[in-house]
Amino acid sequence: MVPRTNLSLNHDIVSELAACVWIPLFALRAEELRRPELSNRPAALLAPDDARRLWHVSPVARRYGVKAGITVSQAIGLCPSLTLCEPDPVYYDEQFARLLLALSNVSPVVEPVELGKVYVGVDGFDRLYGNAEQQLKAIRDAIAGRRLGPPNRRRWQRRFVNTRTRGKTGPGWASWARLGWARGKFAAWVAAAKAKSGEWTIVSDSTRSTFLATQSVAALPIQSDTHHRLWQLGIKTLADVARLPETAMVAQFGSEGRRAWRLAAGIADDPVVGRPRPEPIVAALDYLTPVADRGMLAHALGILIDRALKHPRRVGWRVHKVQTRAMLEGGASWMIEATLKDPSADREHITAPLRVHLERSPPIGAVEHLSVEFVEFAPGTAELQLFARDAQSSARAKRQHALRNAVREIRTRLKRSALYHVIEVHPWSRLPERRYALIDFEP
Repeated sequence: MVPRTNLSLNHDIVSELAACVWIPLFALRAEELRRPELSNRPAALLAPDDARRLWHVSPVARRYGVKAGITVSQAIGLCPSLTLCEPDPVYYDEQFARLLLALSNVSPVVEPVELGKVYVGVDGFDRLYGNAEQQLKAIRDAIAGRRLGPPNRRRWQRRFVNTRTRGKTGPGWASWARLGWARGKFAAWVAAAKAKSGEWTIVSDSTRSTFLATQSVAALPIQSDTHHRLWQLGIKTLADVARLPETAMVAQFGSEGRRAWRLAAGIADDPVVGRPRPEPIVAALDYLTPVADRGMLAHALGILIDRALKHPRRVGWRVHKVQTRAMLEGGASWMIEATLKDPSADREHITAPLRVHLERSPPIGAVEHLSVEFVEFAPGTAELQLFARDAQSSARAKRQHALRNAVREIRTRLKRSALYHVIEVHPWSRLPERRYALIDFEP
């Protein structure tokens, strides 16, 4: 039985079958599209937040020992012919938005993860496009900018009759894209990572467990120190993780260990989630004379946010993610973004994180055009305790809300969970240290 795309309780569209589209070095590939001469040269992109270090490095440059994260002086020492490119984050974001738009013409369930990595829900696609290979062909055609139409089944059968589960693509984005097809996002991502540029890998339900068992623990979406600890313990493949008791992983790594074990065992439920949302709201202004003063830019941000908050489409929605873009003198660009921990419609609440980013990573030149864009929204307004039975229950709800905020703040600052609570694991054990375990605190 083929699962169908369904609508969850929070109105998110969910798909169990997933296709992962991964374009490594997306920003550098975008530069190569508008500057074809870079494709055969050792090239690198400077980091948007630190112009002294490298962000993306081309395969040609890596042959000389140049790596992402090293300083410019170190890179030039290793490769004197290295071509350095100023980052243009606005251009990269626009290219990625075009990719998402093209994929949304194939499936209503599209979940972007990061620049160059997207999940596409393909539940029910067998009736529309055919088997998994034909579904990936439709996705590849969308990436390449080709028009989509009903597939010709005889032509498809002739083309794929003697092929395996991989296929080559045409020029452009499609030649760089790596595609993976499987049940669940994790298996689809691992499949895409195993594919070559311009090809795909299909993992059927019958081979999913065998396929995952042979993969390295580096594929797990866990923290780097957890990866290091697993390697120190001699756990190198997902099969090694799956052979361990789930309770042992929980005792050692908390909720992260539980998720890692479930992914390795192939029992985790990680469907693709497509979130319907209103169109982005943009407010912009042009400077007759380019401006470089941070105070003036911060003041302009407040004015633009006020203007965007008054837009009719914003009514009934709180802002969850906001972007600021600037076109600089000389043709360069600058972009910062902030994701609000608590979605809000308050000007100061939205402006504060943008001002912090402006102080930490200011534009590298004078600004000619400045814009603010509300990208993601949360429905409704903040929860109010209108139906609390008494003042005591309302106070408990407020304390619970404050506790959630405190836990979220600690995780944001420390990049890990620092609060735990004790649970019983083996209460019958004679050893006290085996009776209980620490897991991440979830208020």
